[in-house]
Amino acid sequence: MMTETAVRAEPRSLILAGKPMVSGESAPVVFPYDGSESARVWLADEAMVEQALASAAAAEAEVAALPPFRRAEILIAAAGLVRSREDELARQMTLETGNAVWETRFEAQRTAEILQIAGEEARRSASTGELVPIDAVPRGEGRIGLTRRFPVGTVLAITPFNAPLLLVAHKLGPALAAGCPCIVRPASKTPLSALSMGEILLEAGAPPAAVTVIPCRTELAERMVGDERVKMVSFTGSAAVGWRLQKVAFTPRVTLELGGNGAVIVEPDADLDYVAERCAFGGFLRAGQACISVQRLYAHASVVDALQEKLLARIGALRTGNPLDESTVVGGLIDEAAAEKAEALVAEAVAAGGRVLCGGTREGTVLTPTLLVDVPESLRVCAEEAFAPIVVLSSYDDVDEVIERANSTPYGLQAGLFTNDIRVINRAFERLEVGALIVNDVNTFRVDQMPYGGAKRSGHGREGMRWTIREMTEERLLVIDPR
Repeated sequence: MMTETAVRAEPRSLILAGKPMVSGESAPVVFPYDGSESARVWLADEAMVEQALASAAAAEAEVAALPPFRRAEILIAAAGLVRSREDELARQMTLETGNAVWETRFEAQRTAEILQIAGEEARRSASTGELVPIDAVPRGEGRIGLTRRFPVGTVLAITPFNAPLLLVAHKLGPALAAGCPCIVRPASKTPLSALSMGEILLEAGAPPAAVTVIPCRTELAERMVGDERVKMVSFTGSAAVGWRLQKVAFTPRVTLELGGNGAVIVEPDADLDYVAERCAFGGFLRAGQACISVQRLYAHASVVDALQEKLLARIGALRTGNPLDESTVVGGLIDEAAAEKAEALVAEAVAAGGRVLCGGTREGTVLTPTLLVDVPESLRVCAEEAFAPIVVLSSYDDVDEVIERANSTPYGLQAGLFTNDIRVINRAFERLEVGALIVNDVNTFRVDQMPYGGAKRSGHGREGMRWTIREMTEERLLVIDPR
């Protein structure tokens, strides 16, 4: 078992059309908490990227021909392998992300669920067509029409650092379920989990040509995006990068899961103990490095003081420190630069009249969980994605007014609303410009079978097994004249 300072004797092999490969250049994987090198990986060069694209394109017919029952068997077997390696995968994730080990263990559990659900959907996806009433007009008399979905072909998946196993499973799992070869380019800082995910699918029986995982330099990743052999690009990451990639993509089939600026609204009838519990979870999961992290918390003026007190008690119980320690609740940020940026957001808020009720101090990559009040909403910590363990608490008097405040952002991923008033729920559902409204929970809530994605600058397209398979397949119509 690796320690945080142990380095593999040889860099980790990349996976090219199911085969382990080495190259002439490697890159370190650094444990963010102490800066030690925990591993190295080989980086794909230009020739390997070309080979990956050519191999995937050549394998499209083979992967599409894999029967749905076999796709299901492979994915369900992979889910079992993830469950059997939960502790190993969790420790590896902690060493590359700095996320607390309880979080990475939870991520491994969710990854197994994703693969299990993808396997179940692989069977169902074969029967998702419908009959079309061609004979509803006289010209169609005697004819039969039906639709069926077919795999689009090679999928290029580009994944971020914050959930490096789970988010790769959200690409590779549906791609195999749909019958598409998949090339994964993982985040430079967290390639180990992606490589493990590829190895697990191959061990479970995936066709070698269906699985490629190639860490590589950014310019080579962008070149793949613009290649005509890529039939779909599935990107999860920052808004700036995502929208740029859509412009350079050859294929029009691009799904973008981008940033957020999560708002939670708390009405007077809410259970404040539960609100405080869930906001302490949702604001500081992965040290706030989640696109559906609680960032802006709006509480009605009649309950804001009581919620503040309860929330401070909850936040005060969140222990920070070495993320490999089982007692650590909130780990660190991905690197020193991210921690410095988070610290600067707090300082900027204080300089503008905001107050720090707790947290705000930094040691290395660890910023203590921070609650701010009296912050002008024009500041970056409110107007942009913080991606840090920072929650800004504000009050409001009128729910319609606070809905407009929640909408005053370029992002629209998910929002939370605590109330049992169906009239308020309906107004919020109609007016909030988000991909999902979560009622009586924080916007951080997600189960992996639900359609997940955003509005505005938060992207387009949806993830969640059934919805991703739909994105990775295209509908064809068959019209038959049986004469």
